[in-house]
Amino acid sequence: MRILKQSAVIALTVVAALASSAARADNASPVGLWRNVDDVSGKPRALIRITEANGSLQGKIEKVFLAPNESPSCAKCEGALKNAPVFGLVILSGLKKDGAGFTGGQILDPDNGKTYSSKIYVTDGGKKLNVRGYIGVSLLGRSQIWQRQE
Repeated sequence: MRILKQSAVIALTVVAALASSAARADNASPVGLWRNVDDVSGKPRALIRITEANGSLQGKIEKVFLAPNESPSCAKCEGALKNAPVFGLVILSGLKKDGAGFTGGQILDPDNGKTYSSKIYVTDGGKKLNVRGYIGVSLLGRSQIWQRQE
């Protein structure tokens, strides 16, 4: 009887550990709402909602925190995005799972209208997102840390 109780305790412990791992894996997904912060001022810039469709990630601006002198449109963007509202703008696209992160995508910087190659990965137990934009090779770029909002 004692061995049976010990086996039951061990089994419950294993089940709890597996459930905990599954919960952490869900948090490791970049899908959700993220806040990015201005590199210079340290103030929040936008809330970006990352979604997944057909194995590819996309990030769309859901809310913008504009300074009084800032334009709510992508004035420096080119083509169809010229003067498009920043609210609702897709700034991340084409990211696909690659090991622990997502690569092969693009990121648009609405401040300068330029598009860069990008890759992202989740850190800090799903609370932070490392977003890297670069030209050519990843060494030629910059990174931001976005904070999960939900």
